[in-house]
Amino acid sequence: PPLDEGGAGGVGAAGSEGAGEGAVPSERVRKMEVRANEAFDIYRDLYYEGGVSSVYFWNLDDGFAGVVLLKKSATPGDATEGVWDSIHVFEAIERGRTTHYKLTSTVILSLSTTEGAIGDMDLSGNMTRQVEQDLPVDGDESHIANIGRLVEDMELKMRNLLQEVYFGKAKDVVGDLRSVGSLSDGARDRETQREIIGSMRR
Repeated sequence: PPLDEGGAGGVGAAGSEGAGEGAVPSERVRKMEVRANEAFDIYRDLYYEGGVSSVYFWNLDDGFAGVVLLKKSATPGDATEGVWDSIHVFEAIERGRTTHYKLTSTVILSLSTTEGAIGDMDLSGNMTRQVEQDLPVDGDESHIANIGRLVEDMELKMRNLLQEVYFGKAKDVVGDLRSVGSLSDGARDRETQREIIGSMRR
């Protein structure tokens, strides 16, 4: 229906939720949205020790959907800066006492350093992962707990992947491309090795 025919809380004239007035969520979904924002404020303080977070919900025909946004910028040194953005989009399809959740998470990470001695360096990238799970539900508070647990588990997995796999692999690749030490250092090391091996053979 046209916007001026939309009812309160985003319920259209024909009773369809999510229609009218800019698709404002229904009263029930709006209450969950407020509760989710409060919960992720606590989550952000615990895991990020700062930053910003926002949660938005909207209605679906057979449930609801939403997005959780988290951002943290850090400057551990005058010449070092890092930015973490995570975007978690979910659908919750309600099926009686259980709900089917589908979560798609994207992390965008940017690291940069500006050092007069070694020059500037930028390292950035993004990663997307998806998970689907059926979880029991006992009231709307269960939805907040379930979504929070899914996001928490996904962020932990993605953080570990970024640190151990991607950045660890980047370090290995750089090491394969070029040795860390200078040629003179390498020559001295090889000469020392020959002397040690020679003395062992005497």
